[in-house]
Amino acid sequence: ENIMRIIVFSASHGSTGCMQAALLDHPEADMIIHLGDGEKDLEKLSNLTAGKKIVQVCGNCDFYSFLPANEIVDVAGTRIFCTHGHTELVKHGTEQLVAKAKGLNASVALYGHTHQTVTWYDDGLHVMNPGSIRGGEYGMIDITPSGIMVLQADV
Repeated sequence: ENIMRIIVFSASHGSTGCMQAALLDHPEADMIIHLGDGEKDLEKLSNLTAGKKIVQVCGNCDFYSFLPANEIVDVAGTRIFCTHGHTELVKHGTEQLVAKAKGLNASVALYGHTHQTVTWYDDGLHVMNPGSIRGGEYGMIDITPSGIMVLQADV
């Protein structure tokens, strides 16, 4: 069965040890999404990210960043809305995030910012915050012929 695996990181804040461990645990991953606050950190792991598609957005701590605040990724028939979350005010709830993702016809909405792991599904939308990879928390998305699986993981 053909599975597309995406690893989702957020909030590395200059610390790459746990990201390195997660990437070593999952060499099969096809794509890496970093949801901000540590935009330069993946560059330090280029030996582990070679050949993988990388998507990054800007976090509120990524000063002078040229990365976009939001990114829409269409992969394997699935549309993923990626944002750090501060521009959608996620510390006060996910209503704005969900409305934006649904308005863009996304099946998955990813955000960071709060450092709290969150995974839920409602009305056609998977929502995930992978937590903080600096603390060892990350997410995985498996896109399979039979559907989308959104998982929390730890190193």
